[in-house]
Amino acid sequence: MQSSNAMSGQNVPIHPAFSSKDANAAILPLGIYVIAILAVLPLAGLIYQASGDSRDVWPHLISFVLPSSITTTLVLLAGVALGTFAIGATTAWLASRYRFPLSGVFQWALVLPIATPTYVAAYTWIEFSDYTGPLQQLVRNLGGYNSSTEYWFFELRSTGGAIFLLSVVLFPYVYLPARLSFQSLGTSMLDVARILGAGPVRLFLRVALPAARPAIAIGVILALMETLNDIGAVEYLGVRTLTFSVFDTWLNRSSLAGAAQLSLTLLLFVGVLIVLERRLRARQSFHEGRQSRQAIEKIQLKGPKAWLATLACALPVAFGFAIPLIEMAGSILRRPEQITHLALLQASANSLTVAIATALLCVVTGFVLAQARRHAAGSAIRAATLASGFGYAVPGTILAIGVLTAMTGIDNHVSRLAFWLTGHKTGLLLSGSLAIIVFACSVRFLAVALGNIEAGYARISPNLSAAARTLGRSGEQVVFQVELPLLFKTLSVAALLVIVETMKELSATMLLRPFNFDTLATFVYSHASRAMFEQAAFAALLIVLIGLVPVYLLTRVFITGQEQAEGQKKMRTRTVRS
Repeated sequence: MQSSNAMSGQNVPIHPAFSSKDANAAILPLGIYVIAILAVLPLAGLIYQASGDSRDVWPHLISFVLPSSITTTLVLLAGVALGTFAIGATTAWLASRYRFPLSGVFQWALVLPIATPTYVAAYTWIEFSDYTGPLQQLVRNLGGYNSSTEYWFFELRSTGGAIFLLSVVLFPYVYLPARLSFQSLGTSMLDVARILGAGPVRLFLRVALPAARPAIAIGVILALMETLNDIGAVEYLGVRTLTFSVFDTWLNRSSLAGAAQLSLTLLLFVGVLIVLERRLRARQSFHEGRQSRQAIEKIQLKGPKAWLATLACALPVAFGFAIPLIEMAGSILRRPEQITHLALLQASANSLTVAIATALLCVVTGFVLAQARRHAAGSAIRAATLASGFGYAVPGTILAIGVLTAMTGIDNHVSRLAFWLTGHKTGLLLSGSLAIIVFACSVRFLAVALGNIEAGYARISPNLSAAARTLGRSGEQVVFQVELPLLFKTLSVAALLVIVETMKELSATMLLRPFNFDTLATFVYSHASRAMFEQAAFAALLIVLIGLVPVYLLTRVFITGQEQAEGQKKMRTRTVRS
């Protein structure tokens, strides 16, 4: 009947891949709700743990910890916000507006620092700038000094040092959206500003920045979320943030309830950032929808201005990527035996195992969630899908507390049930295994996979599924024969991104790992905490090289794609003129 209607030209009703006639129609929403419950289970565990008795630690926390840690956290957030904004917006404007020596290289090179984890940047910069490091040796040689008392040198183990390091690593979060916004500005707006007498500086401050403000603000907020998540760098630099206080209260003061209560305080910071990001993202779409898409003609800089622009773009790349890379390479050359060390090989295998398992779980779960959003739309489904992706905004330290509490509770109930049935206890099945790490990383990075899969689904017309159903395919056949082949590349990219993020994750892995179990991140952390980073330099280099994968994807999507579009636009313009 449907085929005859199509042949007669009548409108054919669109049947989704999962319709009410399918047996899976009731199973799919149920699966979504189960996923959402599992995703918010760590939050429930955190709240439950926070209800415990911690009266013995709170007098100390109130008197000595909270005032300084809250102040330090606010100062660090303010400093990183200012630093990432200044570096990201300035370099984005130079790269999108002007031509100068190596400007084509800097378009993609300015994304490289994002491949350097913040803790790796801290470890390498301490090695580089320490008294015995090459930087201070150069200062002593140039100045003829014999000891550190004869000259002043910036103390990197400080809040200011943390602001510097986090800013030079996280500024690409601002650079990418700012560059896209600057390139989407219409030439008419800039031309009018120039006619009214605006010079280059005023054009940037009074026209470009206000127009790109929502996009820049989103980038700054993402950088701040990464700052709140950081534990390795701030601990190594001696900066006592709220995140470090949670870590310290849990491990050093043996008060998991007190750490959970501090975590709820930290979640207030995260909640404020999430609300701001959501509002600014909505405002960003409004601004972008009204901008002219005519490409900006770049201006050729000459003389000192050209070299100043080159220096302004070169320094962030050097500080955030090149210097850590050179320091790691030097350490490897001094200790080449570390490359074949058995502990490193084991840590690499562990990292790969956890990352692949997490990627598979995230991609499968993300695909199911995307299916629900596409084919079983409803307010409850949207709410459940949104709840499933909340873990990405939660710092790993906080997530670890919630996951550990939830998994320990499940283990205890299973053990009691087994003892009642068989007379034998099962012990810690989840809490003492790889499963707890995979679960924590899956909750944290599910949003990464889901976002990529939904973007892939957005490029597939619903009419393809409708046509397949019209030709007699079932819902399962539509999924496996039509949608999955079209989404194969998207699913592969999503899995790759989750693998990269999992291998870089330190906080949750460090706190939840079983005994005598190291990933690459914890391997580097454990050596650096014992002042033996040089022996873990190759492991750190592996993490950075793996981190280059999303850099390549970002540059290919955001930069190479735009250059191709601009080239096609110029070619069409020349064709019309001729």
